[in-house]
Amino acid sequence: MEETWAHRADLAETAINERHAQNVWSIPRTNLAVVSWPPTGKEKLFVHWHYWWQAHYLDCLVDAALRNNTKARRARIVDTMRGIRIRNMSQLTKNRYYDDKAWLALAMERAEQLKRIKPHKRLGSLQRNILEGTDPQIGVLPWREGETFLNVPSNGPGAIMLARMGRIDEARHIVDWIYDHLVDDDGFIMDGVRMRMDGPEIVKAIHPYCQGVVLGACLEIALALREKAGLTSLESIDTIQEAELAADTMHYITNIRGLVQAVATGMATPSGVINWMTGDGDGGLFKGILVRYLADVAVRLPGDSPANRATKKLAARMVVASAESVWEHRLEVDGLPIFGSDWTTDARLPHNYGFGPNTVGEKVGIIRVAERDLSVQLSGWMLLEACARVMKHQSQEK
Repeated sequence: MEETWAHRADLAETAINERHAQNVWSIPRTNLAVVSWPPTGKEKLFVHWHYWWQAHYLDCLVDAALRNNTKARRARIVDTMRGIRIRNMSQLTKNRYYDDKAWLALAMERAEQLKRIKPHKRLGSLQRNILEGTDPQIGVLPWREGETFLNVPSNGPGAIMLARMGRIDEARHIVDWIYDHLVDDDGFIMDGVRMRMDGPEIVKAIHPYCQGVVLGACLEIALALREKAGLTSLESIDTIQEAELAADTMHYITNIRGLVQAVATGMATPSGVINWMTGDGDGGLFKGILVRYLADVAVRLPGDSPANRATKKLAARMVVASAESVWEHRLEVDGLPIFGSDWTTDARLPHNYGFGPNTVGEKVGIIRVAERDLSVQLSGWMLLEACARVMKHQSQEK
Protein backbone atom coordinates (compact mmCIF):
# COMPACT_ATOMS: atom_id res chain seq x y z
CA MET A 1 0.00 0.00 0.00
CA GLU A 2 2.94 2.36 0.61
CA GLU A 3 3.87 2.20 -3.08
CA THR A 4 0.24 2.69 -4.11
CA TRP A 5 -0.16 5.93 -2.17
CA ALA A 6 3.22 7.24 -3.30
CA HIS A 7 2.12 6.63 -6.90
CA ARG A 8 -1.17 8.42 -6.31
CA ALA A 9 0.68 11.36 -4.78
CA ASP A 10 2.89 11.40 -7.89
CA LEU A 11 -0.23 11.62 -10.05
CA ALA A 12 -1.57 14.52 -7.98
CA GLU A 13 1.78 16.29 -8.36
CA THR A 14 1.77 15.73 -12.13
CA ALA A 15 -1.83 16.93 -12.44
CA ILE A 16 -1.11 20.24 -10.75
CA ASN A 17 2.19 20.81 -12.51
CA GLU A 18 0.70 20.06 -15.94
CA ARG A 19 -2.45 22.13 -15.44
CA HIS A 20 -1.24 24.99 -13.29
CA ALA A 21 2.56 25.40 -13.40
CA GLN A 22 4.16 27.91 -15.75
CA ASN A 23 6.89 30.54 -15.98
CA VAL A 24 6.27 33.96 -14.48
CA TRP A 25 5.82 36.40 -17.36
CA SER A 26 7.86 34.04 -19.60
CA ILE A 27 10.98 34.61 -17.47
CA PRO A 28 13.25 31.53 -17.64
CA ARG A 29 13.93 29.52 -14.49
CA THR A 30 10.81 30.77 -12.72
CA ASN A 31 7.71 28.85 -11.76
CA LEU A 32 4.34 29.55 -10.15
CA ALA A 33 0.99 27.78 -10.13
CA VAL A 34 -1.86 29.50 -11.95
CA VAL A 35 -4.68 29.86 -9.42
CA SER A 36 -7.43 28.21 -11.50
CA TRP A 37 -7.90 25.59 -14.19
CA PRO A 38 -9.07 26.39 -16.76
CA PRO A 39 -7.61 29.86 -16.19
CA THR A 40 -8.68 33.31 -17.31
CA GLY A 41 -6.29 35.58 -19.19
CA LYS A 42 -5.54 37.60 -16.07
CA GLU A 43 -4.80 34.44 -14.11
CA LYS A 44 -2.35 33.28 -16.78
CA LEU A 45 -0.55 36.60 -16.37
CA PHE A 46 -0.52 36.20 -12.58
CA VAL A 47 -2.53 39.37 -12.08
CA HIS A 48 -4.26 37.25 -9.44
CA TRP A 49 -1.74 34.85 -7.93
CA HIS A 50 -2.38 34.39 -4.18
CA TYR A 51 0.94 34.55 -2.29
CA TRP A 52 -0.14 32.06 0.37
CA TRP A 53 -1.48 29.53 -2.14
CA GLN A 54 1.96 29.57 -3.74
CA ALA A 55 3.51 28.91 -0.32
CA HIS A 56 1.39 25.76 -0.02
CA TYR A 57 2.24 24.79 -3.59
CA LEU A 58 5.91 25.07 -2.61
CA ASP A 59 5.23 23.00 0.52
CA CYS A 60 3.65 20.26 -1.61
CA LEU A 61 6.64 20.30 -3.97
CA VAL A 62 8.83 19.77 -0.91
CA ASP A 63 6.61 16.87 0.22
CA ALA A 64 7.16 15.16 -3.11
CA ALA A 65 10.92 15.77 -3.00
CA LEU A 66 11.14 14.37 0.52
CA ARG A 67 9.63 11.15 -0.83
CA ASN A 68 12.01 11.07 -3.79
CA ASN A 69 14.60 13.81 -4.10
CA THR A 70 15.11 14.09 -7.86
CA LYS A 71 16.96 16.74 -9.84
CA ALA A 72 13.74 17.77 -11.60
CA ARG A 73 11.92 18.26 -8.30
CA ARG A 74 14.77 20.28 -6.81
CA ALA A 75 14.85 22.49 -9.91
CA ARG A 76 11.12 23.16 -9.70
CA ILE A 77 11.41 24.05 -6.01
CA VAL A 78 14.22 26.54 -6.69
CA ASP A 79 12.33 27.99 -9.67
CA THR A 80 9.19 28.36 -7.56
CA MET A 81 11.00 30.24 -4.79
CA ARG A 82 12.45 32.50 -7.48
CA GLY A 83 9.02 32.89 -9.08
CA ILE A 84 7.43 33.95 -5.79
CA ARG A 85 10.16 36.53 -5.23
CA ILE A 86 9.88 37.98 -8.74
CA ARG A 87 6.07 38.11 -8.73
CA ASN A 88 6.20 39.81 -5.33
CA MET A 89 8.48 42.48 -6.83
CA SER A 90 11.67 41.04 -5.33
CA GLN A 91 10.64 41.46 -1.68
CA LEU A 92 9.19 38.45 0.11
CA THR A 93 8.20 40.75 2.99
CA LYS A 94 6.01 42.92 0.75
CA ASN A 95 2.76 41.49 2.10
CA ARG A 96 0.57 42.85 4.90
CA TYR A 97 -0.68 39.44 6.05
CA TYR A 98 1.36 37.60 8.66
CA ASP A 99 -0.32 34.26 7.98
CA ASP A 100 0.74 34.44 4.32
CA LYS A 101 4.33 35.24 5.25
CA ALA A 102 4.48 32.56 7.95
CA TRP A 103 3.38 29.89 5.47
CA LEU A 104 6.07 30.91 3.02
CA ALA A 105 8.70 30.92 5.77
CA LEU A 106 7.67 27.39 6.79
CA ALA A 107 7.80 26.11 3.22
CA MET A 108 11.20 27.69 2.52
CA GLU A 109 12.63 26.31 5.76
CA ARG A 110 11.44 22.83 4.83
CA ALA A 111 12.96 23.21 1.36
CA GLU A 112 16.34 23.84 2.98
CA GLN A 113 16.15 20.38 4.59
CA LEU A 114 16.50 18.80 1.16
CA LYS A 115 19.95 17.74 0.06
CA ARG A 116 21.42 19.95 -2.68
CA ILE A 117 19.05 22.85 -1.98
CA LYS A 118 21.00 25.91 -0.88
CA PRO A 119 19.67 28.04 2.01
CA HIS A 120 17.57 30.90 0.68
CA LYS A 121 19.29 34.17 1.53
CA ARG A 122 15.96 35.97 2.03
CA LEU A 123 14.46 33.50 4.50
CA GLY A 124 16.09 35.20 7.50
CA SER A 125 14.70 38.61 6.59
CA LEU A 126 11.24 37.10 6.11
CA GLN A 127 11.38 35.46 9.54
CA ARG A 128 12.56 38.71 11.14
CA ASN A 129 9.74 40.63 9.48
CA ILE A 130 7.19 38.23 10.97
CA LEU A 131 8.76 38.44 14.42
CA GLU A 132 8.74 42.24 14.29
CA GLY A 133 4.98 42.12 13.74
CA THR A 134 4.33 40.61 17.19
CA ASP A 135 2.00 42.73 19.32
CA PRO A 136 4.29 44.17 22.03
CA GLN A 137 1.59 44.10 24.71
CA ILE A 138 0.10 40.65 24.18
CA GLY A 139 3.00 38.83 22.51
CA VAL A 140 1.05 37.33 19.62
CA LEU A 141 0.67 38.14 15.94
CA PRO A 142 -2.13 40.17 14.39
CA TRP A 143 -3.73 38.91 11.21
CA ARG A 144 -2.12 41.71 9.21
CA GLU A 145 -0.19 44.93 9.62
CA GLY A 146 -2.15 47.62 11.42
CA GLU A 147 -4.84 45.12 12.45
CA THR A 148 -6.33 44.52 15.89
CA PHE A 149 -7.60 41.06 14.98
CA LEU A 150 -5.39 38.46 16.67
CA ASN A 151 -6.19 35.19 14.97
CA VAL A 152 -5.13 31.56 14.94
CA PRO A 153 -4.50 31.49 11.15
CA SER A 154 -1.53 33.81 11.75
CA ASN A 155 -0.43 32.61 15.17
CA GLY A 156 -0.60 28.87 14.44
CA PRO A 157 1.95 28.86 11.61
CA GLY A 158 3.81 31.61 13.44
CA ALA A 159 4.21 29.36 16.49
CA ILE A 160 5.34 26.44 14.32
CA MET A 161 7.93 28.71 12.71
CA LEU A 162 9.17 29.95 16.10
CA ALA A 163 9.46 26.42 17.48
CA ARG A 164 11.44 25.25 14.46
CA MET A 165 13.72 28.27 14.88
CA GLY A 166 14.40 27.19 18.47
CA ARG A 167 12.44 30.08 19.99
CA ILE A 168 10.43 27.76 22.18
CA ASP A 169 9.39 30.22 24.87
CA GLU A 170 7.80 32.52 22.29
CA ALA A 171 6.06 29.60 20.58
CA ARG A 172 4.74 28.42 23.96
CA HIS A 173 3.45 31.88 24.77
CA ILE A 174 1.39 31.92 21.57
CA VAL A 175 -0.06 28.43 22.06
CA ASP A 176 -0.83 29.09 25.72
CA TRP A 177 -2.61 32.32 24.72
CA ILE A 178 -4.71 30.37 22.22
CA TYR A 179 -5.67 27.79 24.83
CA ASP A 180 -6.46 30.51 27.39
CA HIS A 181 -8.84 32.36 25.06
CA LEU A 182 -9.91 30.34 22.04
CA VAL A 183 -11.06 26.83 22.97
CA ASP A 184 -14.80 26.21 22.74
CA ASP A 185 -16.94 23.78 24.73
CA ASP A 186 -16.39 21.01 22.15
CA GLY A 187 -12.61 21.32 22.38
CA PHE A 188 -12.25 23.09 19.01
CA ILE A 189 -9.94 26.02 18.42
CA MET A 190 -11.87 29.16 17.48
CA ASP A 191 -10.77 31.72 14.90
CA GLY A 192 -9.46 34.65 16.94
CA VAL A 193 -9.99 37.74 19.09
CA ARG A 194 -10.87 41.24 17.86
CA MET A 195 -9.48 43.87 20.22
CA ARG A 196 -12.19 46.55 20.34
CA MET A 197 -12.47 49.76 22.32
CA ASP A 198 -15.14 48.21 24.56
CA GLY A 199 -13.16 45.02 25.12
CA PRO A 200 -12.11 41.85 23.29
CA GLU A 201 -14.61 40.11 21.02
CA ILE A 202 -14.17 36.38 20.41
CA VAL A 203 -14.66 35.33 16.79
CA LYS A 204 -16.15 31.88 17.31
CA ALA A 205 -15.89 30.50 13.77
CA ILE A 206 -14.45 26.98 13.59
CA HIS A 207 -12.14 25.99 10.73
CA PRO A 208 -10.11 22.82 10.04
CA TYR A 209 -7.16 25.16 9.36
CA CYS A 210 -7.06 26.30 13.01
CA GLN A 211 -7.17 22.76 14.38
CA GLY A 212 -4.31 21.75 12.08
CA VAL A 213 -1.90 24.55 12.90
CA VAL A 214 -2.43 24.23 16.64
CA LEU A 215 -1.74 20.50 16.41
CA GLY A 216 1.45 21.31 14.50
CA ALA A 217 2.56 23.95 17.01
CA CYS A 218 1.86 21.76 20.04
CA LEU A 219 3.79 18.89 18.46
CA GLU A 220 6.85 21.01 17.65
CA ILE A 221 6.88 22.43 21.19
CA ALA A 222 6.39 19.04 22.86
CA LEU A 223 9.21 17.44 20.87
CA ALA A 224 11.56 20.35 21.57
CA LEU A 225 10.82 20.30 25.30
CA ARG A 226 11.18 16.54 25.40
CA GLU A 227 14.60 16.76 23.82
CA LYS A 228 15.62 19.57 26.17
CA ALA A 229 14.58 17.51 29.21
CA GLY A 230 16.43 14.45 27.91
CA LEU A 231 13.33 12.26 28.03
CA THR A 232 13.54 9.02 26.10
CA SER A 233 10.25 7.44 27.17
CA LEU A 234 7.19 8.60 29.07
CA GLU A 235 6.73 5.04 30.33
CA SER A 236 10.12 5.21 32.08
CA ILE A 237 9.09 8.13 34.32
CA ASP A 238 8.93 6.79 37.87
CA THR A 239 10.23 9.59 40.14
CA ILE A 240 8.88 12.98 41.15
CA GLN A 241 11.89 14.71 39.63
CA GLU A 242 11.39 12.99 36.29
CA ALA A 243 7.69 13.79 36.42
CA GLU A 244 8.48 17.48 36.94
CA LEU A 245 10.82 17.45 33.96
CA ALA A 246 8.10 15.87 31.87
CA ALA A 247 5.29 18.16 33.04
CA ASP A 248 5.83 20.89 30.45
CA THR A 249 6.05 18.35 27.65
CA MET A 250 2.93 16.55 28.83
CA HIS A 251 0.94 19.79 28.80
CA TYR A 252 1.31 20.07 25.03
CA ILE A 253 0.93 16.35 24.42
CA THR A 254 -2.34 16.47 26.34
CA ASN A 255 -3.44 19.32 24.07
CA ILE A 256 -2.68 17.14 21.05
CA ARG A 257 -4.63 14.19 22.41
CA GLY A 258 -7.68 16.32 23.14
CA LEU A 259 -7.64 18.13 19.80
CA VAL A 260 -7.25 14.97 17.72
CA GLN A 261 -10.21 13.50 19.58
CA ALA A 262 -12.27 16.66 18.99
CA VAL A 263 -11.53 16.54 15.26
CA ALA A 264 -12.45 12.85 15.07
CA THR A 265 -15.71 13.48 16.93
CA GLY A 266 -16.82 16.71 15.29
CA MET A 267 -15.14 17.05 11.90
CA ALA A 268 -15.10 13.51 10.55
CA THR A 269 -17.56 10.82 9.56
CA PRO A 270 -17.80 7.67 11.71
CA SER A 271 -15.35 6.02 9.29
CA GLY A 272 -12.84 8.85 9.75
CA VAL A 273 -13.28 10.98 6.61
CA ILE A 274 -12.84 14.70 7.24
CA ASN A 275 -16.15 16.15 6.07
CA TRP A 276 -16.18 19.78 7.24
CA MET A 277 -17.44 22.05 4.44
CA THR A 278 -14.77 24.54 3.37
CA GLY A 279 -15.77 25.51 -0.19
CA ASP A 280 -13.49 27.19 -2.69
CA GLY A 281 -11.08 30.12 -2.58
CA ASP A 282 -8.91 30.29 0.52
CA GLY A 283 -11.18 27.74 2.21
CA GLY A 284 -10.08 25.18 -0.34
CA LEU A 285 -6.80 24.82 1.56
CA PHE A 286 -8.27 24.37 5.03
CA LYS A 287 -8.76 20.58 5.08
CA GLY A 288 -5.36 20.03 3.49
CA ILE A 289 -3.72 22.01 6.29
CA LEU A 290 -5.52 19.89 8.88
CA VAL A 291 -4.44 16.56 7.39
CA ARG A 292 -0.84 17.75 6.98
CA TYR A 293 -0.58 18.09 10.74
CA LEU A 294 -2.69 15.03 11.53
CA ALA A 295 -0.07 13.11 9.56
CA ASP A 296 2.64 14.87 11.55
CA VAL A 297 1.03 13.62 14.76
CA ALA A 298 0.62 10.10 13.35
CA VAL A 299 4.29 9.93 12.39
CA ARG A 300 6.17 12.05 14.94
CA LEU A 301 4.26 11.88 18.23
CA PRO A 302 6.25 9.49 20.45
CA GLY A 303 4.39 6.20 20.79
CA ASP A 304 5.64 5.53 24.31
CA SER A 305 2.35 5.53 26.20
CA PRO A 306 -1.02 3.91 25.55
CA ALA A 307 -2.72 7.32 25.20
CA ASN A 308 -0.14 8.50 22.67
CA ARG A 309 -0.42 5.31 20.66
CA ALA A 310 -4.20 5.67 20.57
CA THR A 311 -3.85 9.30 19.40
CA LYS A 312 -1.38 8.35 16.67
CA LYS A 313 -3.70 5.58 15.50
CA LEU A 314 -6.72 7.90 15.42
CA ALA A 315 -4.84 10.61 13.51
CA ALA A 316 -3.56 8.06 10.99
CA ARG A 317 -7.06 6.61 10.57
CA MET A 318 -8.48 10.01 9.61
CA VAL A 319 -5.69 10.66 7.11
CA VAL A 320 -6.02 7.28 5.42
CA ALA A 321 -9.83 7.22 5.42
CA SER A 322 -9.95 10.73 3.93
CA ALA A 323 -7.41 9.82 1.26
CA GLU A 324 -9.33 6.68 0.32
CA SER A 325 -12.55 8.70 0.01
CA VAL A 326 -10.98 11.49 -2.03
CA TRP A 327 -9.38 9.00 -4.38
CA GLU A 328 -12.62 7.06 -4.77
CA HIS A 329 -14.54 10.26 -5.63
CA ARG A 330 -11.94 11.79 -7.96
CA LEU A 331 -12.51 12.64 -11.60
CA GLU A 332 -9.89 11.94 -14.22
CA VAL A 333 -9.01 14.08 -17.23
CA ASP A 334 -6.28 12.77 -19.52
CA GLY A 335 -5.47 10.14 -16.90
CA LEU A 336 -4.82 12.68 -14.14
CA PRO A 337 -7.01 13.32 -11.07
CA ILE A 338 -9.27 16.22 -10.17
CA PHE A 339 -10.19 16.27 -6.49
CA GLY A 340 -13.45 17.42 -4.97
CA SER A 341 -13.88 20.20 -2.44
CA ASP A 342 -16.19 17.88 -0.51
CA TRP A 343 -14.17 14.80 0.33
CA THR A 344 -17.27 12.60 0.65
CA THR A 345 -18.89 13.23 -2.75
CA ASP A 346 -17.88 13.03 -6.41
CA ALA A 347 -15.65 15.78 -7.75
CA ARG A 348 -17.19 18.08 -10.34
CA LEU A 349 -15.59 18.92 -13.66
CA PRO A 350 -14.62 22.62 -13.89
CA HIS A 351 -15.47 22.90 -17.60
CA ASN A 352 -18.29 24.02 -19.85
CA TYR A 353 -18.52 21.17 -22.32
CA GLY A 354 -21.00 22.32 -24.95
CA PHE A 355 -23.77 23.61 -22.70
CA GLY A 356 -25.54 26.77 -23.79
CA PRO A 357 -24.17 30.01 -22.33
CA ASN A 358 -26.55 31.36 -19.71
CA THR A 359 -24.19 33.47 -17.64
CA VAL A 360 -21.21 35.69 -18.27
CA GLY A 361 -18.93 33.02 -16.80
CA GLU A 362 -20.29 30.37 -19.11
CA LYS A 363 -19.93 32.66 -22.13
CA VAL A 364 -16.18 32.65 -21.61
CA GLY A 365 -16.21 28.88 -21.16
CA ILE A 366 -15.82 28.76 -17.38
CA ILE A 367 -18.30 27.44 -14.82
CA ARG A 368 -17.59 28.52 -11.28
CA VAL A 369 -17.13 25.33 -9.30
CA ALA A 370 -14.82 24.82 -6.35
CA GLU A 371 -12.76 22.17 -8.16
CA ARG A 372 -11.47 24.85 -10.52
CA ASP A 373 -9.39 26.45 -7.75
CA LEU A 374 -5.75 25.58 -7.19
CA SER A 375 -6.45 25.68 -3.45
CA VAL A 376 -8.88 22.75 -3.68
CA GLN A 377 -6.49 20.69 -5.79
CA LEU A 378 -3.58 21.46 -3.46
CA SER A 379 -5.61 20.13 -0.53
CA GLY A 380 -6.12 16.88 -2.44
CA TRP A 381 -2.42 16.66 -3.18
CA MET A 382 -1.54 17.46 0.46
CA LEU A 383 -3.86 14.69 1.57
CA LEU A 384 -2.27 12.08 -0.70
CA GLU A 385 1.23 13.14 0.38
CA ALA A 386 0.10 12.89 4.01
CA CYS A 387 -1.31 9.40 3.39
CA ALA A 388 1.86 8.26 1.62
CA ARG A 389 3.88 9.49 4.58
CA VAL A 390 1.66 7.73 7.11
CA MET A 391 1.70 4.47 5.17
CA LYS A 392 5.48 4.56 4.86
CA HIS A 393 5.79 5.14 8.61
CA GLN A 394 3.44 2.26 9.39
CA SER A 395 5.32 -0.10 7.09
CA GLN A 396 8.61 0.80 8.78
CA GLU A 397 7.16 0.10 12.22
CA LYS A 398 6.13 -3.46 11.31
